[in-house]
Amino acid sequence: MRGFVIGIVFTLVLLCLGGFIFTSRGYMSISADAQPGMLETYLATRALDASIERHAMKSSNPVPETGDNLSAGMIGYTMNCAGCHGSLDRKESKLGSAFYPPAPNLATDALGDPQWQTFYVIKNGIRYTGMPAWGKVLDDETIWKTTSFLSRLDDLPPAVKQQMPARAPK
Repeated sequence: MRGFVIGIVFTLVLLCLGGFIFTSRGYMSISADAQPGMLETYLATRALDASIERHAMKSSNPVPETGDNLSAGMIGYTMNCAGCHGSLDRKESKLGSAFYPPAPNLATDALGDPQWQTFYVIKNGIRYTGMPAWGKVLDDETIWKTTSFLSRLDDLPPAVKQQMPARAPK
């Protein structure tokens, strides 16, 4: 039994040493235009989801989803988000596609996340992605209005839809 435990410890030390040598000798690419590997994608996605699940308050949106608030959310999206996440006429953002990882085009790919999760991401940002912490610039009410708009993007009231630019076909 003692030999088995020593074997496990030795294997773990060897893996850590190999990882250290691999990264410290520059074998791991840091290029922002390279595709991440499956393992990196899996681990980063799991870490992001777990962090949000642990740290975000699962609160309900305190801002009513009225036409005025959804319009204000649309303005907030246009001013603060569209530059990276795509304009409301479904045009892709060249800047957002150059990020690593690329910023999702929220104008074409509706969010399926609960509002509390979207609020948390907008307010706190996501480290190492280019997503800033808007909570340092915007108040919570403005962030909730933008969250409401994003969650209703494919189901907006007619009065709000009329304010949007003509949407290009998907």
